[in-house]
Amino acid sequence: MEMQKMIIILSNNKMMDVVIPDNNEEEFIAIARKLGYKTLYFLYDYDNYQSKKKNFADIQDIKIVNGILADSKNLKKIKNKTEEGSVFVAAKSSDKDMEVMEGSLANLIFSFEENQRKDFIHQRASGLNHILCSLARKNNIAIGFSLSSILNAKNTHEILGRIIQNLRMCRQFKVKTAIASFAKNPYETRSMHDLMSLFKIL
Repeated sequence: MEMQKMIIILSNNKMMDVVIPDNNEEEFIAIARKLGYKTLYFLYDYDNYQSKKKNFADIQDIKIVNGILADSKNLKKIKNKTEEGSVFVAAKSSDKDMEVMEGSLANLIFSFEENQRKDFIHQRASGLNHILCSLARKNNIAIGFSLSSILNAKNTHEILGRIIQNLRMCRQFKVKTAIASFAKNPYETRSMHDLMSLFKIL
């Protein structure tokens, strides 16, 4: 299966990225413009979402989508609030992944590769397994792969090995996937061409 067919893009425009700003939205927008992105997803902590989300309606060349970066403690609260029901919800992988997937509590879960478990002798502890993949496919949850996980890894070879294993698993179980920078620093973003080239190699 070609990498292009394996990747789900979170908007109709393929030139998109997902980032986690901290009062540096303008910098992200400026760099995204240089890199040719047409859509930016800004993820904010649940507790700060209402105060931090910003309106960029005056920006015409880049579509800004505000979303919530949730954790296992507040995911249920988000889904129980009708006013937030249409908000894009992403969660970083944790020991509650199965609970999140069973309840369809997030649209996307990313960075499975960053779990702290040690690799097995013949298999990497990649954070993803066939049960989670089946739940993700059943409940239409995308699995996210983060460039930031690679750039900031102390054990880069282990992270890359886990990503390769998880990509194969997603392909095997036909799980929707999303590749993005998930950057907190605007200078950790890369062009879509660079992202696609890297993950195509993996």
